[in-house]
Amino acid sequence: MSNQVQVNVKQIGPSASEGTARDHKAIMDRPEAKGGENRGAMGGEHLLMALGGCFMSNLLAAIQSREAEVANVNLTISGTLEAAPPHFSAVEMTVIADHSDKEQMEKLVTIAERGCIVANTLKEAVKLSINLA
Repeated sequence: MSNQVQVNVKQIGPSASEGTARDHKAIMDRPEAKGGENRGAMGGEHLLMALGGCFMSNLLAAIQSREAEVANVNLTISGTLEAAPPHFSAVEMTVIADHSDKEQMEKLVTIAERGCIVANTLKEAVKLSINLA
C-alpha cells in the first residue's frame, strides 16, 4: 500500500517561493547573479539538503537505538551539475563523525542509507555515493 507525502509551494516574490511541509516553511530563491533576490537556497540546493536531512535523521536514529558512541555528525553533500537540461549527474555525500569503532560506524551508515527515502529515490536517477571520512 502506498502512502502520500504532500508539500505546498507558493510564490512570494518575483523569483522567490515558500515551501510548506506540515507546520514548517522553507524559502527558495535564485541568487542575485541569476536574477533572483537571494532570499533562500535554490531548489537544487534544497534537494541536496533534503538528502542530508533524510540521511541524518536515519543515521541519528540508528546511533541512538544502538546506543553507539558517536558524536558531532556532519555531512558534506556535493552535486555534479550538467546542462541541457540542467540536472545533477552525480551526488556525493561524505559522513564525518567522532567515533571509535569504524566497523560499527560503517554499519550505521549503511543502515541510514537503506532507510533514507531521498537516497533511495535519487539512486534511480543519479550516481549516488555515500562515504565515511
